[in-house]
Amino acid sequence: MGVMSVGKLLFSMSLPAMASMMILALYNVVDSIFVSHYSEAALTAVSLAFPMQNLMIAFAVGLSIGMCSVISRRLGERREEAALETASTGYTILLATTAVFTMIGVFLSGPFFRLYTDNPELLRMGTVYLRICIGLCLPTFILTYCEKVLQATGDTIHPMIIQASGAIFNIILDPILIFGYFGFPAMGISGAALATVLGQAFAMVMGIVFVKRDRYVPIRFLKVSYNSQCASDIFKVGLPSVVMQGIGTLMTSLMNGILITYDILATTVFGVCFKLQSFVFMPVFGMNQGLMPILGYNYGARNRGRMVKALKIALVTALVIMTAGTLVIQIIPEKLFGLFNASDRLLEIGCVAFRLISLSYPLAAISIILGSLFQALGDGYMSMLTSIVRQILFLVPVSWLLGKLGGLHMIWYSFIVAELFALIMTLFFFSKENKKFKFE
Repeated sequence: MGVMSVGKLLFSMSLPAMASMMILALYNVVDSIFVSHYSEAALTAVSLAFPMQNLMIAFAVGLSIGMCSVISRRLGERREEAALETASTGYTILLATTAVFTMIGVFLSGPFFRLYTDNPELLRMGTVYLRICIGLCLPTFILTYCEKVLQATGDTIHPMIIQASGAIFNIILDPILIFGYFGFPAMGISGAALATVLGQAFAMVMGIVFVKRDRYVPIRFLKVSYNSQCASDIFKVGLPSVVMQGIGTLMTSLMNGILITYDILATTVFGVCFKLQSFVFMPVFGMNQGLMPILGYNYGARNRGRMVKALKIALVTALVIMTAGTLVIQIIPEKLFGLFNASDRLLEIGCVAFRLISLSYPLAAISIILGSLFQALGDGYMSMLTSIVRQILFLVPVSWLLGKLGGLHMIWYSFIVAELFALIMTLFFFSKENKKFKFE
């Protein structure tokens, strides 16, 4: 990470992660497509369950990102023992977090769904789905941990294999368990949840195998250790990352609360848009995964020139990806929503919403890439504040106001407004970092 051509290094590290994230996006969409063909109520239940699932993933990914950032910096400083101690401490932290979410899944799934609906069918489907997906969350945390440990050492091939294996296994199991093929009982939405957990368990096993073979950070999974200084370093980057991703849970919950007052199908549209837009966002997030270890390593090695070059290449690539995605959505939104067995009303709301929301994507590209710089340098709070501003201080209030002024149609403009303010804030923070590290 300190000597290879920056462009070659960035794409060699990012492309496997981008492919992995695209497979994950495919899994998310295919999963919802199968559920939508079971029933529209099932699709609505899965959409309403998304905030709680997103919160779990926010903790798994956010804490692992914090660990990844610290490990890559320690390796850049040639402090291999400190990198191993950080990985071991991160493992302990994630195990403790797993225990908390297991209890949440078992006891709070029902009360969570009652916040939105008293429809017996939606309550039953949503509660069952969340109890399985959240209550059996250990594989999610362990496989995420394995991916980030490997990425911190510059390995992006094995994380791609981990992610792909779990997603493909899940996609194969979905129709079998939902509709009852090959002698299996038709389990409906329970089958969708179980397929998710089994896919993650398969990926977890793959991740453990790869991490145990890693020569840079050889983790012992049966040995738990904790170092308070390592934990402090992890939380410094990890907690802002958790908040930055987890704030989406609060945003989605509040948005669902606003949208459901206009039309219950608007919450389904919102959920489907998030699933479909993952094909646009996931490649950029994958590039982030390749970019952050490069920035962290070269920051530790005090090589600012390589950091700047990597950042510029990533920005251009992200803008190209996001702009292309926006153009596709503008041209064929009805075909995209048609994948979900959409009714005429769902199609009507969805096409308008998706076209307007997608206009914010190029703005988001810049914020996402610059956010990886803040995290790599240990200033994750900047990304956290930007996320709070975008999703809570602007998106939710503006959505409520525009809805009151112009109805459901106007709500979708709030995504553009929020992303614009987030970009302004990101550029302000970047100007501070630019002076601090003398970027040119």
